[in-house]
Amino acid sequence: MNIVTLLRRVAGRDSSRLALAHGDSTMTYGQLYEKAARFAAFLVDHDLQPGQRVGLFMHNQPEWIVSLLGIWQAGGVAVPFNYLFHPSALRHAAQDSDIRWMVTTAGDVDRVHESVHGTVAANRIISVGAATGARVAFSEALTTVAPLDYVVPRMDGDDALLMYTSGSTGKPKGVRQSHRNTAAIAEAETDCWSLTEDDHALISTPLFHVGGLQLLAVPLLAAGGTITLRRWNVQEWLRDTVRLRPTVVALVPAMMFDIINALEDEHLLLDSIRVCAIGGSALPQTKLAELTNATGIVPVNIYGQTEQSGVSILQPLGESRCEGSLGKPLSQVVEIRIVADTQNREAAPGEVGELWVRGDTVSPGYWCLPAANSARFTADGWLRTNDLVRRDTVGNLYFVDRADDMIISGGENVYPQMVECHLIECPHIREVAVIGTPHDRYGQQVTAVIVPTSPSVTVDEVTAFCAQNPNLQGLQRPRRIEIVEELPRTATNKVDRPKLKATLTQ
Repeated sequence: MNIVTLLRRVAGRDSSRLALAHGDSTMTYGQLYEKAARFAAFLVDHDLQPGQRVGLFMHNQPEWIVSLLGIWQAGGVAVPFNYLFHPSALRHAAQDSDIRWMVTTAGDVDRVHESVHGTVAANRIISVGAATGARVAFSEALTTVAPLDYVVPRMDGDDALLMYTSGSTGKPKGVRQSHRNTAAIAEAETDCWSLTEDDHALISTPLFHVGGLQLLAVPLLAAGGTITLRRWNVQEWLRDTVRLRPTVVALVPAMMFDIINALEDEHLLLDSIRVCAIGGSALPQTKLAELTNATGIVPVNIYGQTEQSGVSILQPLGESRCEGSLGKPLSQVVEIRIVADTQNREAAPGEVGELWVRGDTVSPGYWCLPAANSARFTADGWLRTNDLVRRDTVGNLYFVDRADDMIISGGENVYPQMVECHLIECPHIREVAVIGTPHDRYGQQVTAVIVPTSPSVTVDEVTAFCAQNPNLQGLQRPRRIEIVEELPRTATNKVDRPKLKATLTQ
């Protein structure tokens, strides 16, 4: 079933409820779906066929959500483009997805036109705001025809989204996400977090990423709640949280660090938040405790990938927290395996292995990439995540590292994020990323790239801390320490490890 049918049904229960806010503008559910139906009518009137793709190149703003819902109602596939894609990445993704239309801001029309020149979409740019070079302004597209009074049918297995990976290790890959994938994650989160129409999500993670779209926006709309859209700015986020009193938020570790650093020794009680989901990498327990001490927020860990519609493991709110754990699988929609070796042996409790996931939220595969599909998806539907985890005796899962990030030093495996969790306890370190760099004897050495708490911090001070910490001895000890002003980041605020490695191994 077309997921927008589910969403429109929720809207029909009380069309006067507040659905969306951004800056000083607001939309009720009735207004939101009326605008979406108008955009759907525009697309159908301009011969968009079921299954054809429409690009979205914007950050968090109301037109993003209106466009998405309209595309779905018209039977199309939404293609959210990373707003920070460089021109060649945007051009590749636009050509690869064969988009029929592109919705973007007026200020980005020239940038988009240059990137999609020569494609069908080059002459079908819809601008939010009037702009030379656009086919039509978004506001005009909503007034050319009457609202579409039906939903174009789509089956559970049909694509609803085509989401492109960051492309930090090569060209961006299109990840297909079906209507069932998207509905399943909304249903699972609603169940685990008891989402209702009384919930309000403050969304500062980008909508072009699963952390903004599937983790927050779609589940809240499916529950009949309210979403407030923002771009990330820590001071504005703190003010918004005090003023708006959201109940649901999501952060990546860098955003958590920003909050802790912004508050310093100040305590700011943010007691409206009942769900604060944090994911993206292993989470240092000392920083989680600092966040709780500073704000009262008790975060829940989550785990997922674009290929898993954002979430497959989380901490249920009703269960006792297990320190360092990601939580448990969303067993209503996925099943997991932990594979210990090339013979596909199941890992014993405590043993590290690769996580495999199968189920309702798992992508049907990559767009037009048969080799990648063969490498990552098994014939019987398992996704090889390339993430290393372990499981305890009661089923809690613990993230160890990305298999690609693992450092092999002196023939032994060293997990960077475990080293980071110990280094971040150093009072001289504000942020840290650990990577492997070449070493004449060991093959690779542990290299710590740190952002210091003050400009006066020296390598010797960090080295002295490592020497006194039993968890940073032997092959775990950083043999190389680099001090930088900031860490390179991807558009989703994760540390850009490939860029770090390229910079430090030149």
